[in-house]
Amino acid sequence: MEKKGFLAVGKIVGAHGVKGNLKVHSYAESLSIFEQGSSILVASAKGFEKLLTIRWVKPHGRVVLFSLKGIENRHLAETLIGSELYVKRDSLPKLEDGSYYWFDIIGLSVFTNNDTYIGRVESIIDTGSNDVYVVKDIQKDGDNEILIPAIESVVLTIDLNQKKMIVDLPEGL
Repeated sequence: MEKKGFLAVGKIVGAHGVKGNLKVHSYAESLSIFEQGSSILVASAKGFEKLLTIRWVKPHGRVVLFSLKGIENRHLAETLIGSELYVKRDSLPKLEDGSYYWFDIIGLSVFTNNDTYIGRVESIIDTGSNDVYVVKDIQKDGDNEILIPAIESVVLTIDLNQKKMIVDLPEGL
């Protein structure tokens, strides 16, 4: 999900302690995007939006604990529960050639190497060994879904400018 050049990276799910610390469900694979001193946009469904500075971030079980400047007590922290956290898209680390962020892949149109339209990447499954692209053709009736392994022998090209992926499907797909 994007918001004016920002990318959603987490959701505030609770308050922690009395000093305004927040429990956050992170959408990010690594906590390295939450750098001390960097800015993060806090946006609630009620229309509240404010750019705040990160004091510190640390893992805590299944969530991440955040301390943000300006959120000094539990009451303030509780008012932010349910808010989404966003970082500036251009602040994300640059990736190596041939590597992509999931948000760049989701939404691409997928075609076979003989230019037959398959569908659109709706989501991505992390299997540990390689990702799997969930591709659906919303123009056809039913829940037509194809799972495409994200490996070099199958995914031939990805063109983010044209929002297009070319694949060579293995026999049986």
